Amino acid sequence: MPSIDELFESLEAQQANRSRPPVDQWHPDRTGSIDIRIARDGTWYHEGSPFQRQALVMLFASVLRKDPDGYFLVTPAERLKITVEDAPFVAVDLDVRGIGKGAELLFTTNMDDYVVADPDHPIRVAAEHDEPRPYVRVRGGMEALINRPVFYRLAELALQEGDELVVYSRGARFPLGKV
Repeated sequence: MPSIDELFESLEAQQANRSRPPVDQWHPDRTGSIDIRIARDGTWYHEGSPFQRQALVMLFASVLRKDPDGYFLVTPAERLKITVEDAPFVAVDLDVRGIGKGAELLFTTNMDDYVVADPDHPIRVAAEHDEPRPYVRVRGGMEALINRPVFYRLAELALQEGDELVVYSRGARFPLGKV
């Protein structure tokens, strides 16, 4: 069984070597919209029906971009607006290396993105109807909603500082909520 250090190094290398289309460099003249929706739970729908092929969802996620006016599937030829109900990704797993202020928190998303929380990939917690809605920034200004089991794991790792619960990753401090 690999050590946590080997796991971190392997997943970070995989993420660094992942080739993504340069959607931030594409500015096509043809724009429009398409009836694709990403539900709050991360399920992708087309014309009201869930996608049946994960490979197709992964392909579309690779050309997803967040612009000031919404979320778009972008190719060199066109830019198509889609609906995102909450966040386009969901953090479905968490691996931890180190403890306390020396911890590193590695999130895995439902689109097989791997991201270590740090100043460029912060964790934030919003409140909705007095319920916490935790997120981690993944790429291109897009976030992943941290699912409930992963958030519970974060809460187990949290340190109490004054009246706040906080976690640390790569030296950055992230408040999770009040005690």
